[in-house]
Amino acid sequence: MRVVVQRVSSASVQVGEEIVAAIEPGDRQGLLLLVGVTYTDTPEQAEALAKKVWTLRILDGERSAADLDAPVLAVSQFTLYADTAKGRRPSWSAAAPGPVAEPLFDRFCAQLRALGATVTTGRFGAHMQVTLVNDGPVTILLEN
Repeated sequence: MRVVVQRVSSASVQVGEEIVAAIEPGDRQGLLLLVGVTYTDTPEQAEALAKKVWTLRILDGERSAADLDAPVLAVSQFTLYADTAKGRRPSWSAAAPGPVAEPLFDRFCAQLRALGATVTTGRFGAHMQVTLVNDGPVTILLEN
């Protein structure tokens, strides 16, 4: 599993004409998470990575999202497993298909909620427009 963690002052996900999730401007700092799943990922790995994200000290004052009860917006993104080793067209063969990836993405989000996070999500498998204001900028790649 790969997660791109971005510290944001605002973010939103739009599907068609509908905004399906947002961290509103003026809210406290939050985290936008782009989450990719591969074939070998397990529910236990999803839970461990959720805990790492929630306790990662990347917000102001070297505090974590858990310390500040920061809002979290999670978006599934299979393109994190793009293979560009050959040619100019990425291969997506390392990305898990929806029936494998969606339950693990859901488990990741459920674990964040169990830890106390307020989590909103994009729409799994949909074409989404993601807008964000990266604060810092701070962007970190986590893998397990």
